[in-house]
Amino acid sequence: MTPPPASYWRPGDEPGHRKFVTLTANDGRAFNLEGGGQLDSVTVAYETWGQLNASRSNAVLVLHAISADSHAYGPEGHGHVISGWWNGVVGPGLAIDTDRFFVVCPNVLGACQGTTGPSSLAPDGRAFGSRFPVITIRDQVDVEVAFSNYLEIDTWAGVVGGSMGAMRVLEWAVGHSNRIKHGIVLAAGAASTADEIALCSLQIRAIKNDPHFNGGDYYDSGFAPFEGMAVARGLGQFTYRTGNEFEIRFGRELQEPSDVVSPSNYAIESYLKYQGAKLGRRFDPNSYIVLSEAMNHHDVGRNRGGVENALRSVQVPVTVAGILSDRLYPLALQEQLVTLLPNASSLEVISSDFGHDGFLLEVEQVGKVIASALSG
Repeated sequence: MTPPPASYWRPGDEPGHRKFVTLTANDGRAFNLEGGGQLDSVTVAYETWGQLNASRSNAVLVLHAISADSHAYGPEGHGHVISGWWNGVVGPGLAIDTDRFFVVCPNVLGACQGTTGPSSLAPDGRAFGSRFPVITIRDQVDVEVAFSNYLEIDTWAGVVGGSMGAMRVLEWAVGHSNRIKHGIVLAAGAASTADEIALCSLQIRAIKNDPHFNGGDYYDSGFAPFEGMAVARGLGQFTYRTGNEFEIRFGRELQEPSDVVSPSNYAIESYLKYQGAKLGRRFDPNSYIVLSEAMNHHDVGRNRGGVENALRSVQVPVTVAGILSDRLYPLALQEQLVTLLPNASSLEVISSDFGHDGFLLEVEQVGKVIASALSG
């Protein structure tokens, strides 16, 4: 049998800096999910940096996007196959200053880096696989609230995230505004658009159509749907970046010089294949499906009287930033947030050729936005 990739490790396997806690809902019972399912308990993997002060008032919650994890800051190693996904933003003296703040980054519900997800063991000792329940962004935040209770943090000085992380920031602001002092939303909207749902649905189909998918129950088969995963990631990478960046970086350059027209020889094709294979080495395809579906379900107005009613109820300050070149989460979505949130400052616009991924890559501009929000 082919050994499973590092993403499928179980809590306790890692000798590094991740910590783990197993939680139940606030009433000590199971987590009841919006889709009608439930989880008796949830294990959360998380990392922290800095020191919590005596008044427990300097904690900042950092929420990651779909393919990231709890390792927001730090080097490779200690079980981490990549360095911190927000190095340059989180760290000593940086925007999310670990000398000043107690910074916490949990791995999200449904993921595969230590928090309960499809590759986790169900009560019967087998991986959940196809049996993992439907979850939403709101369900993920319910787990984060229980996690906050475990840490005995009543109020976060700031809750910050980009993309899927920003969706959770909005859910915190709407559903738990008494638990946060300031929300910082980067590159997301109040509800998923048809365009965003279209992308996620194609990615999900690509994974499910891989012959090794086996209905989601592939963990003991010796194979996994990595080719479908690679196609899904390629679709994502195409939309996360911009045509202008691709033209500058790759143009019509060939991967291997040739005077003969041949298939699959363009550098941009090789780049997308590489990105797909790279993600497949560290991420569970089932988790990619579960998290993509959660993003599709994102709607802060669901059962709250609509988006406008939900956002106008938020009384805490919220800083909103968007990427000028983002073709998946365009600025109009962030402009709507600024218009409807009563205590939102003016829209912060990040100039970048990187498109949606600018919230990860434009660390200087993004850092200035976050530092200003946290200083306020």
